[in-house]
Amino acid sequence: MPDSRNAPKVLFVTSNRIGDCVISSGIIREIGRQLPGAAITVACGRPPAPLFRSAPGVERVIILDKKKAAGHWLDLWKQVVGTRWDLVIDIRGSALSYLIPARRRVVYNRRWETGVRKVEMVSRLMGASGTMEPEIFLDAQSDADRRAVLAPQLAAGSGPGPILALAPIAHQPGKSWPADRWGELVERLKADSRFDGWRFMAVGGPGDRPPATPALEAAGPRGIDFIGKGDILASADAIAAADLFVGNDSGLMHVAAALGRPTLGLFGPTEWWLYGPWGTTTRTVASNERRGAFAPIEALSVDQVFAAVLALHADFIASPSPAAP
Repeated sequence: MPDSRNAPKVLFVTSNRIGDCVISSGIIREIGRQLPGAAITVACGRPPAPLFRSAPGVERVIILDKKKAAGHWLDLWKQVVGTRWDLVIDIRGSALSYLIPARRRVVYNRRWETGVRKVEMVSRLMGASGTMEPEIFLDAQSDADRRAVLAPQLAAGSGPGPILALAPIAHQPGKSWPADRWGELVERLKADSRFDGWRFMAVGGPGDRPPATPALEAAGPRGIDFIGKGDILASADAIAAADLFVGNDSGLMHVAAALGRPTLGLFGPTEWWLYGPWGTTTRTVASNERRGAFAPIEALSVDQVFAAVLALHADFIASPSPAAP
């Protein structure tokens, strides 16, 4: 841990959404490059908070629970106003950043949205010399949490085997591929010889049981249930143990990409060209793959997703790319 008495002090105000926190996670390393030895305080929403508990240089994580009449910002102001910050970084573009003492401020506003990928936009915002790669900071606790859930399930059922992680969830309207199609997709993959012996692991939070149920039921003894089994870092550790990942446009999709897992993101009405998973081991399949055109995610067929999963397998399992981990 940094010595907060002498180290440069940095406040990093980030999102309440897991995906946005992952996209901007390269800021942590960039702070260390710009202010070596900095003591970092992160303010973020409750769901993504575990992502920062073991991040280098982070000495404190302040959970920003939303309150009526913007009361959460007042709560945060009270906790940080007494510190003279060397650097304040605010990717939420809040007024708070101008109401606390700071030698330097980096504050997001909409003029930074120039049509480039969000990872690149945040890198430019920080004045980084290159692209700030997203990163997940796994730790001993996430490893233990993952083992406690996975070990007994891998020993049971159909036994150990390669793992296809599935995230059949998204927490914004219109971004979730229908649950029954996830079940049909698993049935199709089980019947394909390329997935003989594979296990199908559903990953998500405690509220994701309904959309994950068809996939788990279709998987039967080859299923692994990691729905609501731990915090976001435990889920990330589980995804790190998988061989392939397929998921809706969601925070878990960005987690998988940041971990270097071969990742397929499913897109409907959102901009895959801006919000797609980042990295050389990622692919997307969209209901409309022409930039600027939109179609509901329900227009994305099982045939399309099945073909995209087979292509992901061909790229990184059958013929591993040199870029694959």
